[in-house]
Amino acid sequence: MCWHNYKYNKLLYIAIMNRSKYLIVIGGPTAIGKTSTTIALANQLNCDIISADSRQFYREMNIGTAKPTKEEQTQAKHHFIDSLSITDDYSVGKFEADTLQLLEKLFSINDYCILTGGSGLYLNAIIDGLDKFPAISSSYREQLNEELEKNGLSVLVKELSEKDPVYFEKVDTNNPHRIIRALEVIRATQKPFSSFLRQEPVQRPFNILPVKIEMNREKLYERINLRVDIMMQQGLKEEAQSLYPQKDLSALHTVGYSEWFDHFDGLTDHLTAVELIKRNTRRYAKRQITWFNNQGFYKGMAQGPHIVNQILAFISSMKDK
Repeated sequence: MCWHNYKYNKLLYIAIMNRSKYLIVIGGPTAIGKTSTTIALANQLNCDIISADSRQFYREMNIGTAKPTKEEQTQAKHHFIDSLSITDDYSVGKFEADTLQLLEKLFSINDYCILTGGSGLYLNAIIDGLDKFPAISSSYREQLNEELEKNGLSVLVKELSEKDPVYFEKVDTNNPHRIIRALEVIRATQKPFSSFLRQEPVQRPFNILPVKIEMNREKLYERINLRVDIMMQQGLKEEAQSLYPQKDLSALHTVGYSEWFDHFDGLTDHLTAVELIKRNTRRYAKRQITWFNNQGFYKGMAQGPHIVNQILAFISSMKDK
C-alpha cells in the first residue's frame, strides 16, 4: 500500500500496489524523539536509516544539529550523516537522486528502509518527487543576494509573505537560500512560487508509509528548552565559535549557530543568545508541526513507550490491505 496526497482536491489517495518493498517515513518536529524511535524501529525491522535532515549531512556541525551520537549510529546503520562539508555545494535535487540510488541498493537486500527527518522539502523529494520550475536567469539570484546583504533577511521574508502567502506558511523563514529561491521564481515569472509545486506525486517502485510523531505542544517546548541547555553543556557555543570565520556559508544560516554569530558580532549578550536559540527552535518546531498537519497523508502517532509497536502494527495493517 502506498499513501499519497492529492493536495489540490484534499483527498487521501490510497493505491494498492504490487510491490514488496516498504519505505517507512518518520517525520515530526525537532526534539520529539525521532532518533531514538527510528533506531528502535530499525532494530525491529533489521534495516537501515536514511537521514533527511540536511543539517546533519555536515561533518563540522555536530552539537547544534542534534546529530545522532557515534554510539547511536552503531546501534543502526545510518546514511548521509557526516557525508558533506559545509563548503560543499549540495541540493535537494542531488539528495533525491542519491537517495533513490541508495534505496535501489538497500531494497535489493531488505524489504524495509527508514527515511527520517524534520525537513518537509527533503522528505517530499522522495515521497512526491521534486517540482518542475522554469529556468531562471542568475541575475535574479544575484540581485536578491545583494538585497540580503544590504537590507537583511526580514525584508525578503516580508516580500515573500505578501507575494506568496501559501508558500510562506510552509517555508523555513530562517533559511535565506529557500527564501531567495522562492523570490527569484516569483520575480522572474510573476507567479507565486507555490503555483509550480507538484499537484500529483510521482510513482515510486516501492511502497511509502509516512508517519508523523506527535506530542503535546507544551511538553515538546519543554524538551526543546532542555535540549538547548544540554547542547550548551556539550559545547555549542565553542562549536559555533570555531565555525564563526565561515559564518556566511549558507549551511550555517540556521538556528543554533546564527544566534551565536550575532553574539560574537557584539549584537547580543550570552544569556540573550541562549534564549533566542530556544525561542527560534520553538518557532521552527511550530512551523514543522503546521507543515506535517497540512500534508494530510501522514499517519499521526503519539510519542511514548509504545510508539515502535504502534508503527509496526501500522505497517502490518497496511501490508494486509
